[in-house]
Formats: sequence, C-alpha cells, structure tokens
Amino acid sequence: MSEQAIVDTAVSAQKNGGHGVSLGEATRVWARIAALSFGGPAGQIAVMHRILVDEKRWIGEERFLHALNYCMLLPGPEAQQLAVYVGWLMHRTLGGLIAGILFVLPGAVAIMALSLIYAAFGNVGLVQGLFFGLKAAVLAIVLEAVVRIGRRALKNRVMLGIAAAAFVAIFAFDVPFPVIILAAGLIGFVGGRLGRPEFRVGGGHGTSGGAVLADADSRLGAGTPVHARPAAGRSLRVGAVGLALWLGPVLALLLAFGTADVYSQIAVFFSKMAVVTFGGAYAVLAYVAQQAVEHYGWLQPGEMLDGLGMAETTPGPLIMVVQFVGFMGAFRDPGALPPLLAGALGGLLTTWVTFVPCFLWIFLGAPYVEALRGNRALSGALSAITAAVVGVVLNLAAWFGLHVLFHELRPLAVGGLSLDLPVLSSLDPAAAVLTLGAVLAVFVLRIGMIPVLLLCAAAGLLLRAVL
Repeated sequence: MSEQAIVDTAVSAQKNGGHGVSLGEATRVWARIAALSFGGPAGQIAVMHRILVDEKRWIGEERFLHALNYCMLLPGPEAQQLAVYVGWLMHRTLGGLIAGILFVLPGAVAIMALSLIYAAFGNVGLVQGLFFGLKAAVLAIVLEAVVRIGRRALKNRVMLGIAAAAFVAIFAFDVPFPVIILAAGLIGFVGGRLGRPEFRVGGGHGTSGGAVLADADSRLGAGTPVHARPAAGRSLRVGAVGLALWLGPVLALLLAFGTADVYSQIAVFFSKMAVVTFGGAYAVLAYVAQQAVEHYGWLQPGEMLDGLGMAETTPGPLIMVVQFVGFMGAFRDPGALPPLLAGALGGLLTTWVTFVPCFLWIFLGAPYVEALRGNRALSGALSAITAAVVGVVLNLAAWFGLHVLFHELRPLAVGGLSLDLPVLSSLDPAAAVLTLGAVLAVFVLRIGMIPVLLLCAAAGLLLRAVL
C-alpha cells in the first residue's frame, strides 16, 4: 500500500469512528432495522443481532450481550435502548440519536395515523368489528407473554413466590406497580448480596445460532472507544441537557396551566412511568391501564385493548401504545383546541416524555453501568423484578380478559381487598368464541403473532357483519 493510501485509510477511519462504518451507512442500516422491528422486544433484539452481529459484523457477540445486559437493568424498552447503545458506541451521541429515533419513528407515525382514524371514525361498524377481533387476539398474546417470561424467570420456588405475591398484590389489593417493583428489587438485592443461588440471573433474550463472532474480529474491535469511557465533565453536560429536554416541557406546562390541565397530567404521569418501566411493556401496561382508565378516565378498558392491538400490528416498541393513550386523553379534553389537534399534541407529548429518558439513561449511564456488570446484588435485584413482572403481566391478562369477555363487572371491596367480579350472565358469546380461537391458534397451532392478529381482525369484521 502506498504512503498516500495509508494516509487516506487513516483519515477515513478517524472520520468513521475508527471502525470504517460511515454515518450514512449506519443510518441506512438503522432504517432497515426499524422497518423490521415487529414482534415485541425478543423479535426486535433477534433482528438486531442478525443484522449487527451476523451480517454486518459491527460488534461481537460478547459486546452485544454486554450491551443487552445494560439495557435490561434500565427502565424503558430494552430493544430501543439497545439500538441507542450500539449507535452511540459506533458513532457517538449523533449515532445514538439516529439509531434510537429511527427505531421508534415508524411506530410513532403509524400509531398517530391510526389514532386519528380511530378518534374520527371509531363508531363506524367496520372499525368496531376490526377492533372487536383484535381484542381477542391481544388477550391470547398477553397470555403467551406470561408463559414465555415465566419459563425464563421462574426457575425456583422463591421466584414463583415473588410472582404469585406480585399478582395478588396488584389484582386483589390494588398495590401500585412501582411499589411492587421496588419491593421485588429490594428483596432481590438483599438475596443477591447474601449470595443466595435463587437470585442469580440466567437466560435473557435468545439470539440466533451459528459461529460466535469474537469482539476482536468485529468492525468495532475489542477495545472501548474513547467517548465510551467515564468522564465526570461529560456526564454533567449530558445530564444537564438531557434533564432539560425531558423535564423542561413538564415544568413549563405545570407553570402555565397548573396540575389539573390534561397536558400537565399527561406530562407528569408518563414522565413518572418512564422511570418505573422495568420488565418490558406488558408489565407497565397494567400500571398504565389502571391509571389511565380508572384514575384519569382518559379512555375505556376496551379502548385500551384497541390501542394495544394497534401497537402489536405496527413496527417499533410495544410501549408506543402510550401515544394512543395520551392522544385519547387530550382528544376528550381539548379545551379551546379542535379535538383531533388536541389529541395529536397529547400523543406527541406522551411520546416525548416517554422516550427522551431512554436516551438519557444510555448517554449518561452506560459508561458507569459497564463497571457494574456481574455485580451479585444488582443481578439479584434484576431476577426478582423479572419474577414480579410475571405476576404483573398475569394481572394484565386477567384485567383484559374480564373486560373482553364480560359486559358487566361487580365490584367487591372488603377491608383492603378490592376486586371486580364478572357477572356471568353478561358473558359475550362472540368474544368468548374469538378468544378461544385465538388461544388455540397461539398455544396449540403455534401461529405467529401477526397472522393471529390479522385472522382475528377478519373474524371480528365477519361476526359484526353477521350480528
């Protein structure tokens, strides 16, 4: 190689972060990943592994799993945070922003469009039939999530006990989701600190098979990039900017409109949600449904299921359903604004306060969280939280099931006990048949999520037309 060629190679490597991957190429890859990000976090992580590790060879297997472990310790959607993390490793802050924004953009656009259609035409028979079928499919998919997470997390009697206690606490006693997560984390932290084997984290999300790519053989290499090393000054700047972008709009709304305004409530509630969303979207959706339906009155239980059906059938994180929740909350309390415009602003505000913290956790914490990998106490906390999440997701399935299958519920409150019991005579036969079919399709026939959703939507349309 000539002297000029060596210089040109060095300059190119410096511009591309030392790994030869240009920002333009990275943007195209992240756009491709975003377009394929269906199927929940497990499917999204599998897609990223196949493209980033197996196909593009940007990072090695160990570094990929190392980054995933970071994201599983953080609140928020781990698949989106993993994209931010890898983008940040490859191309600094700009790379993380591009990866994270592209990951959520298709879903955000799709949910906004569907929310507008739903709000404008939701009472049309065709739309009602479509979402009637989707509700049955969503219930089956949530039940499948309980089984899937349970197989990974409930490895012993201690974990089973934590899951059962979490289910009883939230289903029968209305204990808030954040309290359950904090209690489980504390139990796990103590158990891990004491070295109890029951609290050792195992498994995680599976990746594709084949030969393992060593970190040293990847484009990034085995070393830690300079920008990924802890630096106090940088951390202060990142923290200040990130907190201003996240909480600045929240404070401005509170000062301008007060705590009773729907936009202030949306900003505060979903900002709070952003710091307690451990365990994936299905876990936090029980908390969101409980608050949005029963406390704020932003939407009805059936509408919450409709929104989840939207999120299941569009790319991006499942937690994007919260955009629909914020949309409907502002749509129903528009003030002086046209309702659809108010809803759109509510949806955008929800998306902003939900996902800005995800970038902050990575840009601020990743250099420091790396040093905590393998810490027994933190691993124990994570294992206990994951077990509690199984109970919370089971509660979500029960809550959905009651509202899908029965038209009438009877409240029961005795002491601290608080239950909604179904009125058996109010059972919806059509919903029961659809739900049974969806459960058989998922658990017996092993049909994929998207086909089940499409089949149930078509069946819902047919039943509505007949009935």
